[in-house]
Amino acid sequence: MTEIDIRDIFSIVKILVSLDPQLVRRLDEEATARHTSRSALISELADRGLSSSRGPGASPEVRHAIEDTRSLVREAWVAEPWLAVDSATAVREMRDSAR
Repeated sequence: MTEIDIRDIFSIVKILVSLDPQLVRRLDEEATARHTSRSALISELADRGLSSSRGPGASPEVRHAIEDTRSLVREAWVAEPWLAVDSATAVREMRDSAR
């Protein structure tokens, strides 16, 4: 069982939100299935949703790495034009030539 720090209990903020009754029913069903509270489920879903909206490109290091990769691909296509072939087309041609 997880230990509860009393300071965490007093740092929780209560809010009032309006939700569609069917959504509340679905939340309650999911909370019951997970053996958790509605509030804990909503907190988890909100945290997951807000975290994922940042995406991998949110980090400056990752954005830099993505741009470096794109530059390498562009350079490769210039040096080796055959690399610019659409992969689906290439696979289709290989499949068709094997028949």
